Amino acid sequence: MNREVLIQRLDLGLPLPAFEYPGDAGLDLRSRVDVELAPGQRLLIPTGIAIALPPGLVGLIHPRSGLALRTGFTLVNAPGTIDAGFRGEVAVIGFNSDVATTVQITRGDRIAQLVIQQLPRFNLIEVSDLPGSARSEQGFGSSGGFQHGSIQG
Repeated sequence: MNREVLIQRLDLGLPLPAFEYPGDAGLDLRSRVDVELAPGQRLLIPTGIAIALPPGLVGLIHPRSGLALRTGFTLVNAPGTIDAGFRGEVAVIGFNSDVATTVQITRGDRIAQLVIQQLPRFNLIEVSDLPGSARSEQGFGSSGGFQHGSIQG
């Protein structure tokens, strides 16, 4: 099923997001500004677009793996979430995970990917007890490696 997503270009000097290759899941998002991120620094980076998602869709912003590998640039809250009701400029929280090298982002660089997905609708039903499962209450690392009690809180 093909659905329409309305997009507004807030910066006419940048191309619209696009799929780089046929079959790609994510549309490449570009930086609207030049950015310099010191090691460990994070910064909100505008992309020059706004979108209007129809109800039932969500936009998820993912890091670009090649950029992360080459420079250490990633996103702090990946994936970022764009709700259907949001109409502001799409921006990403960029983060330099490299411990020694400053990351240079130039206006127009592809910095993230926008994946648009359909959301199932459901109703929450409050109960006093949940049905059992094979996993039960085993959480973080329950399939190996994590020792319960190692997080202080």
